[in-house]
Amino acid sequence: MYVGRAIQAVTESTTIPSPEAVDEAGDLMMRFAERTVLASDLPPQRYLWTDAFAVCNFLGLAQATGEERYTELALRLVDQVHHVLGSYHVDDPRTGWISGLSAQEGEVHPTRGGLRIGKALPERSVSQPFDEQLEWRRDGQYFHYLTKWMHALNQVYRWTGQSKFNTWARELAAVAHEAFTYADRSGRRMVWKMSTDLSRPLVSSMGHHDPLDGFITCTQLQATKSAQPSTPRGPSLEDEVADFAAMVAGQDWATADPLGLGGLLADASRVAQLMPLGAFVGSDLLDTLLAAAVRGLAGYAQRNDLSYPASRRLAFRELGLAIGLSAVPLIENEVRMRHRHLSRRAEMHEQIKALAAYVALGPEIESFWRHPQHREARTWSEHRDINEVMLATSLVPAGFLRIPSEEPT
Repeated sequence: MYVGRAIQAVTESTTIPSPEAVDEAGDLMMRFAERTVLASDLPPQRYLWTDAFAVCNFLGLAQATGEERYTELALRLVDQVHHVLGSYHVDDPRTGWISGLSAQEGEVHPTRGGLRIGKALPERSVSQPFDEQLEWRRDGQYFHYLTKWMHALNQVYRWTGQSKFNTWARELAAVAHEAFTYADRSGRRMVWKMSTDLSRPLVSSMGHHDPLDGFITCTQLQATKSAQPSTPRGPSLEDEVADFAAMVAGQDWATADPLGLGGLLADASRVAQLMPLGAFVGSDLLDTLLAAAVRGLAGYAQRNDLSYPASRRLAFRELGLAIGLSAVPLIENEVRMRHRHLSRRAEMHEQIKALAAYVALGPEIESFWRHPQHREARTWSEHRDINEVMLATSLVPAGFLRIPSEEPT
């Protein structure tokens, strides 16, 4: 077997995290729960990207420790996100569910209007001029945040067996596809940022990986729905999957951005795990993603960003890469054990061998940001919630990365 020592070490840490890693991740997540008012009756502070990782972290900690309190926190967080980010910003004159549903219907279908980002400032009004710097602080909806939440909801279903979470994820996928995709002379495209009520674009440019996120996530939700013993209500996502498949055909996904690279590797692990369930039949997507990740990592390594002091580094972007690199053993195991029929299996083995040369970057990033002195930098404190939650994901990644192959009972 070609797997080297580096990938073997990460395989062990990914499959069975150390007690120290579990304890540290648990401490990080409980502090996050306290800071964002998850575990009390005070007005909560919710942010969709961070909360998506946090839900997965609580699921992973529940499995690692056997403590039911973590599952309860995951469920409580889902409920808070839907009520806070499924409703209008506190400074918005509009009230109620952003879907426009009644209070009662909104409880049954909390994701039908999408979900706000959770930014501090309300969205830019129609009369306000565009300000690129200010736009980063304004609310609205991001497609790549919505796909992270779809994944989190689907993980809750797969780890708890409550089918409503997959239904909510599919309802979110359908409304997001309708709102963010459009056709122009160049073909099918996507909007980067939409208004809170999804009525108008706020930033019209397309995110590099948004169509890919849509294709993989919708396929994941569809595969989960198909595996359920009784077909639940909600959209089938057949049209959405077909549209995203057309958008991703022939695209190059390589990037040297660490967060984007981590996302590519996490996507590759999802594809590898879903293929034995009948997803991506006849597709070369896994091979394409692995090749793009190898090229991107080569470019990232040349920049030598990890030599910079903490004051010049963004932890959550680097930790995104660390999380993705911890998925390499999952991919290797899937290709070696469950994909013997693939025509390009030999090429995938070579790509995984190339990825193994970079796997050690993950523990290096993780070790750097576990050091208390490095967390004194403003780059850490200014993004504390997302940094600590993604560090916890890196320490105990199973809740985010592993898709249980058998449906829970």
